[in-house]
Amino acid sequence: MEQRMTKRLQKDLEAMQKNYKDQFNVVLPTNDLKLWHISFTLPKESIYAGETYKLQFKFSSEYPIESPEVVFVGKTPDHEHIYSNGFICMSILYDEWSAALTVASVCMSLISMLSSATKKSRPFNDQEFCKRSAGRGPKAFLWQTNFEL
Repeated sequence: MEQRMTKRLQKDLEAMQKNYKDQFNVVLPTNDLKLWHISFTLPKESIYAGETYKLQFKFSSEYPIESPEVVFVGKTPDHEHIYSNGFICMSILYDEWSAALTVASVCMSLISMLSSATKKSRPFNDQEFCKRSAGRGPKAFLWQTNFEL
């Protein structure tokens, strides 16, 4: 498992540095492939125009079979699917994860989600959820990602 994870992460890192170097700044803060920080600035067409955010990706030895843990660190966007503690409610990070997804595809999906927003707002239960989730990671929760009424 560890060898598969390492090989895949090296491939993902190479792709990010080669194909997305103008869109994403990738840093391995501990020089360990299992922890990445990825910064990006949102396009001018977005309500978040010019705002820069940082994602943290944590990978288990089961990657790419198991999804990475992805959260915003530092300043978080005011978005209805992003909690102020950095947790992200997005189906591909949980029950709709596929080993075919890459770090780049997750980042592009998040940029797409943010770019399509028409207003800045937090989830309705942001404060309550952040209190309840203290000391736990986002994968400790059963996320409901179908928001149709």
